[in-house]
Amino acid sequence: MSCKRPLLALSLALSALWGASAHAGDLVVSAAASLTNAFKEVAQGYEKENPGTKVVLNFGASDVLLQQIVKGAPADVFASADQKAMDKAVEEKAVKPASRVDFASNQIVLIVPTDSKANITALKDLTRDDVKRIAYGNPASVPVGRYTQGALEAAGLWAAVQAKSVLAQNVRQSLDYVSRGEVDAGFVFATDAAIMPDKVKVAVRVPSQTPVTYPIAVTAREAAAKEAASFVAYVLSPAGQAILSRYGFQKP
Repeated sequence: MSCKRPLLALSLALSALWGASAHAGDLVVSAAASLTNAFKEVAQGYEKENPGTKVVLNFGASDVLLQQIVKGAPADVFASADQKAMDKAVEEKAVKPASRVDFASNQIVLIVPTDSKANITALKDLTRDDVKRIAYGNPASVPVGRYTQGALEAAGLWAAVQAKSVLAQNVRQSLDYVSRGEVDAGFVFATDAAIMPDKVKVAVRVPSQTPVTYPIAVTAREAAAKEAASFVAYVLSPAGQAILSRYGFQKP
């Protein structure tokens, strides 16, 4: 998408404004868009056990969140949807490497609108002439896009699907495109498809060339380092894992 850079710049600008509204004493958690529903409940559970702490959540594409942190946006915890984004965070010295741990896993799925008549049952169906628009996250900045590219390359279908691509800025945008019928199909995580069962249906469960695992780490910001470590521990605890399980996430 030619508008990729302007959208990233806008995201960074909005992040700066958002960051200004975070207050001292808040625990700021930047997490991948696919974690939105689950982490809202995780935050509520953590706050109940730690009544003196307010968790402020910031969701988006993992790479964009990392750039926000690198540019100075406040964040105490970073949770990404793939290892590559966290590898970059370590390289940028944005997180404490020793705190890095995998906390969940997921699966890539191909979804279509619930009222779709396209009869898509296999990845090769995406090459048909009647399938014209396919949504997936931009591989340059969105983990689900990287997983999608790897799976399609392994199937020998990347070039054909790329020619029909509608790039999304995060996985939830890809989900929205499909739910509104603006595309014929789209790639998302299984947990994303599960939150809109009335609008989308899973057509294909996609084998991933790379395990779909989610790492989390405490950032280099010292303002709330103790609370950040406590939040990570809660995510890994039976209570945190139970919440993630209810939203379809599997153990790493």
